Amino acid sequence: MANRGSFSNRIGFILAAAGSAVGLGNIWRFPYLAGQNGGAAFLVIYLICIFTLCFPVMVGEIAIGRKAQSDAYGSYQKLGGGKWGYLGLFGIIAGVFILSFYNVVAGWAFGYFLEISFGNLLNEKDFGAFFGSYINNVGIISVFSIGFMVLTALVVSQGVQKGIEKANKIMMPSLYLILIGLIIYSLTLPNAIEGVKFYLVPNLSEINTQTLFDGLRQAFFSLSLGMGTLMTYGSYVDKKQNIVSSAAVISIADTSVAFLAGLMVFPMVAAVGAYDVNGPSLVFVVLTNVFSSMGPIVGRLVGGSFFLLLCFAALTSTISLLEVPVAYLVDQKKMPRKPVVWGTATLIFLIGIPSLLSMGQVDFLSHLPFYKDRDFLTFVSDMCDLSLTIGGCMLCIFIRYKWKIENMNEELAIGNSGYMNSYLRKYVSFSIMWVCPILLGILSVLILFDKFFGIELIFG
Repeated sequence: MANRGSFSNRIGFILAAAGSAVGLGNIWRFPYLAGQNGGAAFLVIYLICIFTLCFPVMVGEIAIGRKAQSDAYGSYQKLGGGKWGYLGLFGIIAGVFILSFYNVVAGWAFGYFLEISFGNLLNEKDFGAFFGSYINNVGIISVFSIGFMVLTALVVSQGVQKGIEKANKIMMPSLYLILIGLIIYSLTLPNAIEGVKFYLVPNLSEINTQTLFDGLRQAFFSLSLGMGTLMTYGSYVDKKQNIVSSAAVISIADTSVAFLAGLMVFPMVAAVGAYDVNGPSLVFVVLTNVFSSMGPIVGRLVGGSFFLLLCFAALTSTISLLEVPVAYLVDQKKMPRKPVVWGTATLIFLIGIPSLLSMGQVDFLSHLPFYKDRDFLTFVSDMCDLSLTIGGCMLCIFIRYKWKIENMNEELAIGNSGYMNSYLRKYVSFSIMWVCPILLGILSVLILFDKFFGIELIFG
């Protein structure tokens, strides 16, 4: 373990793992899904899914990594033998493709941070047209995406303690400070109370199968489960640490960022009444319009802070996504870390070029004929959504039928003397044996038919 590196303490692990979970999904995707699904009604479902479905899977994934002391492929191979290592490789490949498009979107956020901070964007008349033109500017987005990937590689190349842990100890507290500051300001805006009511006062009649579907999908995506990230981070955890309590803190930290993001965003969108906004339009069009209305000085300060927040959230995730394939090559191929980091980062950027070109530059990539005329970036994003739920389902099956629940519980009892006789052990065991694989299996089927065959098996 000394050669591989390790987290210096429990706080270092929690901040790194929470940073892995916290990302654009919390600050961008969570608010727009909440807006489309009734606000508070979606929040209730999301919170239930986090702690009933995602928490047990997180505990199991970290336990596998700590027990095996290896990357995702090596962990499955050591504990399962045979061809189980390919399940870890499946997660590693999924993480590579997630990072390939994630880095493109991070480039958008970084570009907007600069544009607003220097005041270039706030004088625009049509923010929708500007956004469409901006992401179609391959030259400028390439520069920002390369810059973001270089920054990610710089951190990961420094190793676990000096790179990943140190960076998250700076960025995670900074992220919370910016987020809280923006919330305080947003609550002073006109009609802010209407946005708060929409977000915090649930109308349970608005809960339907679509709400359940989106809440479950967002919860699982939000915590970065099923692709080996937390398994890899778990392999750097000391045996004395309490995995269960650490996983609880990570879940709370990730959920709190999503919750606070909603508390920041909905008072802002209440000013323009655009609760039900799809995808990037919420952040890059609606909120930018709100920032513009604040005036040249306040708009630059608030808007710049918001996109800096997005950049921090994206960077904590890109760091963890890059570490997964790097750990595999370092552990399995015995390659030196720094050359592996830079080589892998370069390859992932190249893999992301089709996503970069799918915003209008290349017609085929912008309108895939086999994917309902949608763009390549959306295709990769949906593929990754599906791969995470399949990976999570298979992880539960692996624990139950190959590694065995008893072995997982023995690992969880290390550093947690009261675990074996607790109700928590029964809850985690039952969830991983029955609840999680069944629900994740159903979710995988729903995503497959909805996204790839255009068949909606759910109804409102």
